[in-house]
Formats: sequence, structure tokens, C-alpha cells
Amino acid sequence: MTVPPVRPAAPADLAAVADIYAHYVRHTVATFDEAPPPTADWHRRLDDLTGRGLPFLVAEVDGEVAGYAYAGPWRPKPAYRHTVEDSVYLAPARTGRGLGSALLAGVLDGCAAAGVRQVIAVIADTGGDASTALHRRHGFAEAGRLTGVGHKLGRAVDTVLMQRALTSRG
Repeated sequence: MTVPPVRPAAPADLAAVADIYAHYVRHTVATFDEAPPPTADWHRRLDDLTGRGLPFLVAEVDGEVAGYAYAGPWRPKPAYRHTVEDSVYLAPARTGRGLGSALLAGVLDGCAAAGVRQVIAVIADTGGDASTALHRRHGFAEAGRLTGVGHKLGRAVDTVLMQRALTSRG
């Protein structure tokens, strides 16, 4: 199976990005958002991240956005400026085909090019291992667990924190 290349997201992709994310907001605990953000919010996010030199990527299959990934600031305080948090989401019908791996690899490359030193993944413990396994395959290690910090769809949800260094400390 050939994995399609990933490319930088464009404004025309953001309605599809919003639709993919809305699925996870409405039907899963993979995100703790409880209302899907409007497409206008995605335009602001794209502008902000590209303005910071951080990656926001999409994978396209058969002319449609099949998934997206980006890296954004981990925390707003200046001392965290070299640390980001990654996000990877796939259209529900497009999982299990290597798209998440291609997107995460592209985000890590983009982060390295931007001078990022640490990448954090905050993964909701959904009962499945797909996200943690994806991150492990890309060199992330578990850094901790926050127990019961989310409550969505009638259940308490833990988060697993994973971390990967991209450059040496300096």
C-alpha cells in the first residue's frame, strides 16, 4: 500500500479538517472538546501556526482530505517556546492505512526544521492503543499519566503524556 504524501494545509482544506475533528468531538473521548469549533477557528489556527513556523499538514486521498496533523505551543510561558504539542486526526474511514504515521513523521520533520526541542503528546486513554502505539513507533516515550482529568460522554477519562526530544538541550 502506498501512503499518499502529506502537504501543508491550505485554507481550502479547513472545512474538511473541521468535519474530521467534529466527528471526534461528538462521538469519542479522543478530544475533551465538547462542541466542534467552527471552520473560522481553524483558519485562525492555521494562520497562527504557520506564522510561528510550525507545521500544519494534511494527507489527501482520492482528492479529499483524509487526515491532518499539526504542532502548536505546549504552554504560553516563554520558557516553553521550544516545546510543542502534536495533534493527529484521521477521517474515521481512513484509519489503519499508514496516514497517521505519514502525518506524524511530517510534523516531526517540520518541528525539527523550526528548532523545536521537545514534542509532547497528550493522549486520551480511550481504551485503545492506536495513538500511543503510533507515537511509540515515532520515538515517543511515556512521560506520565493524569488520572480522571477529563469527563466526557458519561465517563472519567485519563490522559497519557508522551514525549520525544528532537534536539539536544542547549
